[in-house]
Amino acid sequence: MIEIRPAQNIDANVTVPGSKSITQRALIAAALADGKSILHGPLVSEDTDYSSGALSLMGIDIHKELDQWSICGSGGTIKAPEDDIYLGNNGTATRFLTSVAALGTGEFIIDGDERMHERPIGPLIEALLGWGVDIESIQGTACPPLSILATGLDGGKTTLPEGKSSQYLSSLLLVAPYARKPAELEVIGEILSKPYVAMTLDIMAEFGIRVEAAVDFSSFSIPRGAYQPRQYWIEGDASNASYFWAAAAVTGGRVCVDNVPVPSLQGDAMLVPLLARMGCEVEQSGHGIAVTGPPKLEPISIDMGDMPDVVPTLAVVAAFADGVSEISNIEHLRIKECDRLSATATELSRIGVQVETFSDRMVIHGRGGSGLHGAEIETYQDHRMAMSLAVAGLRVEGIRIKGEECVVKSFPDFWDRFTTLY
Repeated sequence: MIEIRPAQNIDANVTVPGSKSITQRALIAAALADGKSILHGPLVSEDTDYSSGALSLMGIDIHKELDQWSICGSGGTIKAPEDDIYLGNNGTATRFLTSVAALGTGEFIIDGDERMHERPIGPLIEALLGWGVDIESIQGTACPPLSILATGLDGGKTTLPEGKSSQYLSSLLLVAPYARKPAELEVIGEILSKPYVAMTLDIMAEFGIRVEAAVDFSSFSIPRGAYQPRQYWIEGDASNASYFWAAAAVTGGRVCVDNVPVPSLQGDAMLVPLLARMGCEVEQSGHGIAVTGPPKLEPISIDMGDMPDVVPTLAVVAAFADGVSEISNIEHLRIKECDRLSATATELSRIGVQVETFSDRMVIHGRGGSGLHGAEIETYQDHRMAMSLAVAGLRVEGIRIKGEECVVKSFPDFWDRFTTLY
């Protein structure tokens, strides 16, 4: 357990590790390329260790140094490992590597921890079936563990029956160039987290594959081809930067995250304009973004369907606003590492914030931070719960974070960097 100390007069410059989302996408493209790629500034964390370890089991040679990884791509040849592929609670890797495994020959078992067994993957299964993949949920739950009797992808047309997780869509796009014939993909229903899809398309283009996409991302045409090996630089993680920008917002201080650029590939960087709407001063500083908190935070009403990972961060900031905030279109938070919609509301309530929850939104009754008190915060083994609620401790004395080690999933030295704020 770690106790957060209240802080005043924060004035700090920080860097954050490389983007988890970019690292995992670039890692897949480099692994499938025909030749050696170098990723500069990748995130080193539990999640990316799972991803790279699984690719190594599939025959990809990955050499890691402190600030760069060398990947000898296989040109799309994927070997069936002798052992099951275990991915913990890494939802991104589970969804991405399910499609990568389908490129191989032989049986692949994709498994994870108990929570991963509850996280749905049925829409991805259905879309892969449409490309001729022999895949099933072993327990019949439309969740992992999965069995794939791989013979490659047929290509042609398939349908993703829902777009509620952009990871299903990104998974299919990343492997589609290696199908036996040009691939077409149609997506049914609302597509959430669109910036992550745009990120995937950008990274594919950087590695040499350009996808024809409908403006609303409802359909895609993917040419046959192969990724080209290259050097690729990974920007700082905007989701992890959010906790430091939020720290400035709630304390009235100034924090500059030096390595999240403008413009950024990451949709979560759009949290910064939302903080500006709440009264923060925002400026570009060097290669980074600085946020200065106001004397009084204004409430906000916002659709967060495209930025689910920073919803807990925004909710904590809203708790210190003077008025009622509404965060909507967030039902997909319920299938993250934990049910983040319920968990965020529960933990804010624990420190005295009035929060109402509905199936797809939460309403936060901010009182400028008055009347709040310390408490032991449950993290639900979810890194984003630990880091977002830590921000509250910069204003409220006695906030203690239980299970704080869960941050290793995406930000192993978070506590070292966070405590530099005070």
